[in-house]
Order: sequence, then structure tokens, then C-alpha cells
Amino acid sequence: MKKVLIPVTNHAKLGDTDQDNGTYAPELTHALHVFIEQGVDYDIASINGGKVPVYGTDIEGDEVNASVLASEDVQHRLNNSLPVSDVNIADYDAVFYPGGFGLLTDLAHNEDFAKLAASHYENGGLLGAVCHGPAAFLPITLSSGEALLADKSVTAFTREEEIDYGTIDDIPFLLEEALARKAARFSKVKPWEDFVIEDGRVISGQNPTSAHSVAKAMVKQLGL
Repeated sequence: MKKVLIPVTNHAKLGDTDQDNGTYAPELTHALHVFIEQGVDYDIASINGGKVPVYGTDIEGDEVNASVLASEDVQHRLNNSLPVSDVNIADYDAVFYPGGFGLLTDLAHNEDFAKLAASHYENGGLLGAVCHGPAAFLPITLSSGEALLADKSVTAFTREEEIDYGTIDDIPFLLEEALARKAARFSKVKPWEDFVIEDGRVISGQNPTSAHSVAKAMVKQLGL
């Protein structure tokens, strides 16, 4: 059985504001729906472990989101995430980072997960992320001393989408700019369209709409 590690944020607010935040549920649930359908096992992990903050849990008309969140097993894992110190990266075939603004505050800078991801990638592992999730690629440095993204093409939540969503003035940093500076290439399509880039074993999706497609691309690379 294939197994995916899903690191998520412990940060429960939008940047330094008092707005509730964390991991954006549909980016997690739509990917989980694909993984579970394909028989892929998974663990949810975070820097500190324990209960993790999730928002976007009650989006009207999103039946996939509602059904996955209704699972007692999913809720148990969200309430009892593995701390990074307990993660054995050798247990996993892939790492998937769902987005949400909280990640910009912690996983975008966390060296513990970055080192695990670097080791995983250099041992033939697969990395996937969607929306703000690719921020977790930023601190990943390979054993050569080169950034993971130095020769990679990626996408992520765009400046236009931040403006549309009303968050442009509250985010800790603009992800599109940070990725454009660090990656070989940053690409995007019109706001809110499904868009995925596969560059070898690094897969990224632009926005929440792309979560399903990122997970599908990942299971395909896993041979499922």
C-alpha cells in the first residue's frame, strides 16, 4: 500500500490578524478523496502535532468536502496530527502540502519538515502541493546545497487571486513573488482556473480548484 505524508499548519490565523485560518479544508479533502479512492494510506502531521486548525469546512454545495470531513477517521487524524519529531520519512511514498494561509507563517520557513522533504526527494520520493502549499517548497535545500526549486517550474496562488480573495494586504508575504525569485520558473493561468504543473517529481497546483488534479497527478506517478 502506498502512503502519503500530509504536513499541515499549526498557525490558526491569517498572518498577524485575528481572522481564523489554518489549512483550507477543500484543498485537503479533495486530495484525500482521491487518495482514499485509490487505496492510498496517509498521515497528517504538523510541526507541533495535536489538533490542527482548519477553515472552509462549511462551503455550500461542496459535497466532497462535507463527506470527507464527516469521516470519524479523518477527524481523528486532524485532532491528533503527528508532530514532526515523530515522522519517519522512510515510511512514505509521497509528501502532499495542502494550502491555507496559516502555512505562510510556519511551514514556509520550517527547517524540520524541509529536511525531511529534501531527504525524501533525494531518495526518489514525490512532492506535491496546492495553492499556498508550494510555500513549503521554499526552505527545501538539497544535499548539494542547491534549493529544490532552483531548476523547477512551479505554480501557486497568484497575486490576482490574493486580490480577488481580499487577502493581499494581510498575508505575511506574496507567495507568487517568493516562488518567482526562487524557482526556475513560475507559471499561472487566469484566476481560479484548474492548473497543475508536473516538473519531474515536483507537482504543484495554482488554487483550491486544482487540489483534485494535483492528487490525480500524484497517484498516477505512484503507479496507481
